[in-house]
Amino acid sequence: FCRKNTKLAQSTTATRILLTLFSVLLFTQVFGLSSVAQVVLGKGNSGQYLSINMAFGIGVTLGIYASGGVSGAHMNAAITVTQYVLGNISGTSVVAYIIGQFLGSFMAAATVFAVYYDAIYQYTNGSLTVSGPTATAMIFSTYPAPNVTLQGAFFTEFMATVMLILGILVIHDEKNNAAVKGAQPMLTGMLVLGIGLGMGLNTGYAINPSRDLPPRIFTAIAGWGMDVFKAEHAWWWIPVTAPILGSLAGVLIYKLFIDFHNYPAHETEHEKEQAGMETS
Repeated sequence: FCRKNTKLAQSTTATRILLTLFSVLLFTQVFGLSSVAQVVLGKGNSGQYLSINMAFGIGVTLGIYASGGVSGAHMNAAITVTQYVLGNISGTSVVAYIIGQFLGSFMAAATVFAVYYDAIYQYTNGSLTVSGPTATAMIFSTYPAPNVTLQGAFFTEFMATVMLILGILVIHDEKNNAAVKGAQPMLTGMLVLGIGLGMGLNTGYAINPSRDLPPRIFTAIAGWGMDVFKAEHAWWWIPVTAPILGSLAGVLIYKLFIDFHNYPAHETEHEKEQAGMETS
């Protein structure tokens, strides 16, 4: 009976996490993708690159505020996989997190497509393309700049995600100088904004498989076809794999250069007390 109750509790928790992430990723991604749509379809008259960076930062901030208490704000599959590798979450939670992330992101792409349906078809004259003067696939997923090689694109996504996870750990590490809990979502949104401002030129800073792959699948279904996977030398797999590897590498770097040299807060206070007693 206890085992049955445990399984039921796990199932209920996984369902709650899945549904929360579904709604939050829908909410968060709509901010970001709609800002790209406005810039592209408005031909620069209804926003600039900065507005895209700001919209994604705002979306991340509000998403963390909305889901932090239920799922721990797992909105990035790369970070979710990293947490699993570190043994911080169970396999059931990983599956629930990633399914919720992917469904929410897919539905966000569908929502933005519906909102800007008329504008997209007017802009493209009914021809949905991945490249060319009236390309619109980049509204939903990232594509590398024409002058960037696959190796350069991979390294960009890898390093951008390293910076993301390092920033997140700095903001949340209570053994170090963690930010006040209520300010953490806002600072994380500013972190995403900063990455976009400084590392977005080469690849559009996907830094999250859940942000890039589900909308790409949507565009393949919605009329852009399989070119979304073939374009730029089949670039699509880089925003999926590079962020995962970057997240793992970032955690390793943080542990080697910061975490292993920190002591828990209570130990630090104890050392201060001892030092004070010795001085007196």
